[in-house]
Amino acid sequence: MTPYFVARGASLCAMACALSAIPALADEADPRIVVTASPIIQEAAVKVARTPGGVDVVAAEDYEDRLAVSLRDTLAFSPGVYTQPRFGQEVRISIRGSGLSRGYHMRGLTLLQDGIPINSADDNGDFQELDPQVFQHIEVYRGANALRFGGSTLGGAINAVTPTGRSAPGVDMRIDGGSFDTVRGKLAYGHADDRADVWAAVTADSSDGGRDHGRRKAVHFNGNAGFRLSDRVETRFYASVQSIRQKLSGALTESDALHHPAKGNFMGDQARDIDSIRLQNRTAIQIGGGQVAFGAFYNAKQLYHPIYQVIDQKSEDRGLFASLDWSGDLGGMPVALTLGSQARFGRTAARQFVNIAGHRGAPTAYAIQKAETINSYAELRAAPLTGLWLIAGGLYTHGERRIDNRFAPERSGKATFDTFAPKIGLLYEPSESLQFYANYSRSVELPGFGELSQTPAGGAPGFTPVGAQKAWTAEIGTRGRIGIAARDISLYRATLKGEMLQYNVLAGVYPAATFNADRTRHQGIEAGLDLTLTPWATLRQMYQYSDFRFRHDATYGDNRLPVVPRHFYRAELKLGTDRASVSPSVEWMPQGAWVDYANSKKTGGYAMLNLGAQAQVREGVTLFLDARNLTQKRAIGDISAVVRYGGQASFYPIERRAIYGGLRARF
Repeated sequence: MTPYFVARGASLCAMACALSAIPALADEADPRIVVTASPIIQEAAVKVARTPGGVDVVAAEDYEDRLAVSLRDTLAFSPGVYTQPRFGQEVRISIRGSGLSRGYHMRGLTLLQDGIPINSADDNGDFQELDPQVFQHIEVYRGANALRFGGSTLGGAINAVTPTGRSAPGVDMRIDGGSFDTVRGKLAYGHADDRADVWAAVTADSSDGGRDHGRRKAVHFNGNAGFRLSDRVETRFYASVQSIRQKLSGALTESDALHHPAKGNFMGDQARDIDSIRLQNRTAIQIGGGQVAFGAFYNAKQLYHPIYQVIDQKSEDRGLFASLDWSGDLGGMPVALTLGSQARFGRTAARQFVNIAGHRGAPTAYAIQKAETINSYAELRAAPLTGLWLIAGGLYTHGERRIDNRFAPERSGKATFDTFAPKIGLLYEPSESLQFYANYSRSVELPGFGELSQTPAGGAPGFTPVGAQKAWTAEIGTRGRIGIAARDISLYRATLKGEMLQYNVLAGVYPAATFNADRTRHQGIEAGLDLTLTPWATLRQMYQYSDFRFRHDATYGDNRLPVVPRHFYRAELKLGTDRASVSPSVEWMPQGAWVDYANSKKTGGYAMLNLGAQAQVREGVTLFLDARNLTQKRAIGDISAVVRYGGQASFYPIERRAIYGGLRARF
């Protein structure tokens, strides 16, 4: 990394390291890497901390006093996770610059619930089906550290874990709401005995969304039932059902985003309506020194999506998975082995129609899209010296994408991918509460139908050859607790070839199409620092430095990539105890991000002030307050990247001032 990068980007991290060396001012509550009151979360944190790279666990308690609508609300203080609102449940979510060219949906991340992918078989995905109200905790594996979930993308994987009847027995209720006619509710129940347990939750959400034409409503069901077939064998069945109706406010011009942030787009009555069901089974068998797990899943989804045209899709995804986790000794040396494979198969009937005020007009496209993705992985860990683990592994990916174009058969096509992504790393633990790590790994991201099915200028929708995106990433970092400070800091540098970005098909023609760039570079810092200042004062901080750019590109030279700013910082000061507290917080973007690949337009920065509070009125019953953007700051949050800026509607404003409150009860 250049001296400029280190000097500009590492300043806060240097402060974090210095602060972390301060001697303890009070007895440490827990020597573990992640301190939390829940043994279940502790167990999850210890498990992910075996990874020699950027990982963390976010407990539901970290955001339970917020109006958690999307992953932006849940992962606000997860190091390295960049999130910005678009409207309603629609957010930008990116890790290490994943999916920069996407101004809609999501690419470059594998989202999972209870270990099963939410993404379609082509690895493109939405996040509206993940309901933060029902999560027990969230596991974040950045970059190639997502190997154990079959994740091979640049961004990594995010796994949301729901409770069971054993981890959350009894009744759990919640009601909250406030600004923009927002009302949300949750009712959950868990029960367990010696041989079986069951947990189920129903949640509902309704809101005007804060912008014109942003009305949303949703109902979710999540449940699971586990059965102990013997002392060593347990099987668990999961079910998830969603009905989501969301109007789309759309992007704004810069002037409207700054001066009329409540404005929305009514043209075409754009919306995203989702009805989906997910079913899965996982069986675990305890063996000497480890565990074998296997299972199957089935996802069905119907998407009705009026935008520039009416997108009408029905899809089915099914899959199988199996894994082995084993640990023991080899000649007196501790070793651990992880093996696994995950196979996903999907079929989508993709139809398009002329959009007539949100209704189907004349048909314009019809294709059958079939996807197959099989990821097989292995990782070996060995400790030749006490506290020093050497790790080697890799992931083999096989992918097939087929488009059978029924409207224009000549625009049909097929792509096949086979690639291997190795990884090596080391993990040094000088004490139980401190780790240092380093790794070097490869990531491979296959194009989905969003990239392979494009509409050329003057042509018909159909197959477009786009290659895989590949990257080599070097990473070093540390996490742990020393004295009053708990830190989680990673520095990474990824050299990409074939990054999927937007280019003009013809000069001056919009929208641009997605193709593979030549060489690009993503490097940065992911830092979290928590300071326990006193028993009644805790400062939580998250900082990101992001330096993403072309490397000697024939069109853009060494220009910076758009969307993600170089610096981004969040902090929250919690004052009080578990019985009552107030939590002022700040979100600060010192400088805005580039809007286009030509680097002709950049947005401005902002600082947004928020306030949270909670009070326990009796055992198990808590009132909470969540006030956002107290100063009514007007600024641009997310950007839809363009090739060259020309006044397009490419901007999404930050959240407007809002006040929410609620009550949660558990008994």
